[in-house]
Amino acid sequence: MAHPITRLLSRRRCLKLGMLGMGASGLSLPQLLAAEETKRIKASADSCILLFLNGGPSHLDMWDMKPEAPDGIRGEFQPIASSLTGYQVSEHLPRLAQWMHKSLVVRSMHHSVNNSHAAAVYASLTGHDRGEIGGGARPDDHPSLGSVMSRLRPVARDVFPHVHLPYVTKEGAGGPPQPGFFGGILGRATDPMFVLKNPNEADFRIAELSPSPDVSADRLAQRRGLINTLDIPTQTAGSAGQEMQKMQERALDILTSEQTQRAFRLSEESDAVREKYGRNIYGQSVLLARRLVEAGTRVATISWAPDANATWDTHGSNFKSLKGTLLPQLDSACASLIEDLHVRGMLDRTLVAVFGDFGRTPKINANNAGRDHWNFCYSLMLVGGGMKEGYIYGSSDKIGAFPNSNPLVPGDVISSIYQALGVHHEGEVYDNQNRPHRLVPSGTVQSDFFA
Repeated sequence: MAHPITRLLSRRRCLKLGMLGMGASGLSLPQLLAAEETKRIKASADSCILLFLNGGPSHLDMWDMKPEAPDGIRGEFQPIASSLTGYQVSEHLPRLAQWMHKSLVVRSMHHSVNNSHAAAVYASLTGHDRGEIGGGARPDDHPSLGSVMSRLRPVARDVFPHVHLPYVTKEGAGGPPQPGFFGGILGRATDPMFVLKNPNEADFRIAELSPSPDVSADRLAQRRGLINTLDIPTQTAGSAGQEMQKMQERALDILTSEQTQRAFRLSEESDAVREKYGRNIYGQSVLLARRLVEAGTRVATISWAPDANATWDTHGSNFKSLKGTLLPQLDSACASLIEDLHVRGMLDRTLVAVFGDFGRTPKINANNAGRDHWNFCYSLMLVGGGMKEGYIYGSSDKIGAFPNSNPLVPGDVISSIYQALGVHHEGEVYDNQNRPHRLVPSGTVQSDFFA
C-alpha cells in the first residue's frame, strides 16, 4: 500500500524526492515522503523543554489536592489559591501557583503500568504502553520525542538538536538505563547529547565541546576539508559511512559555533538568576535547558533522578521528601523557567511539559507516611507552545483514585505534543532497515488543548 501522502504529490514531485533520496540527503523516498507530511502541519511550538519527574510525583500533593478527603488520604499539605480563579495547588508550590493562569493541567491521566518504572517511563515518554515489560533501553525501542524531532525537524548543523541532562536515569541503583530517552529504532545518531556533569559546580564545563589548546582554528578548518574529501560510500542511503561523516561534520560545526559554546557558559548568568532557579543540580539543569533552547536546540529533557527510586518514588517519607526537597526545587526551577521564557517573548513558541511516569496512591502507607505507585489516575502540566492558558482538563474522583471525566492515556498527550511541534502523530518513522513504524500507536490529538 502506498504511503498516504503520495496521493497529495504529483509524479514530478515524487521523482524529485526520489532523486534527492539518492543524493546528499541520505534519506530514502519513504523517509522523504514522511518528512513532507510533517511539513503540512502548522507547528505552534518551535521547541520543547521536558521536566520529567522520574519516579512518579504525587498528584494528590501537587496539582489535584483533596482537602475534603478522609484522614489517611488527604495528606499533610494545605491547598493555596493560584493565579487561576477557583484552582488550588499545594502550599509548597507558591511560585508556580502564580503561573497557573498560563498553564494547562490535566488531572485524568492513566495507563496500564503500576509496577515497573521502566515500562511506565517508556509509556509516558513515547505513548507506547506495552504493559509491565520492564528492563533497560533496547535498540528496538521506539524513539524519544527529541530523537524523532532530530530526524523530522532538524536544526542547524552547529546546534545540538536534542539535549538530555543531568542523568542517564537507571532502573534502580546500578541498573540499566531506562527506555524512552534514546533513538531506539532510529539509531544511535539520533540519541541526545548527554550532559552528565553538574551545572551547579563552580568549574562546570563540557571539555568535549572545546578543542584542545593546541588545535587552532586553521587546524579545525583543515580537518573539515579532509573529511569533505574522503570517499564516503553514498550508494546505500543511511549507511554507516554517511552517518559517521555527518556526525564528524556536526562535531566540527559545534566546536566552532560561538552560539552553542556560549549556551553552556552558565557563568554569564547573574548570581540572582542562578539563585532564582535554585543552586542545585536540577535548578541549574533547567537554566541550562533554557539557554540551549535559546541557542536553537529543539528538545531539552531533564530527567529528575539518577535512578528510578532516588527522588519522586516516595514509597516512604512522601511528605518529608516533598516538603523538604522535591517541591521547593521544582517550584523554583519551573516557575523561573516559565517567567524567563515569558519575559523573553519565547513562551508562545516554547512548550514546557512537566510530568512523570505515574502518580501515587490515595492511601497513605505506614512507611513513615509514604505513597506507593498509582497508574490509575495522575496529573501533568503543559505551559506555552500554543497550549490553552488557564485550562484545567479532566477531573478525578473524590479521593484522586480514578478519572471522573475526560480520561486520557500517555499517547493522547504525546500525540498533542507532536502536533504542537509540527509532526503528525499518525505518521511513520523509518528505522535503519527502512521499515516503517507508526509514531504513536494509540492516542488522539486533543484539540481542546490548543488555543
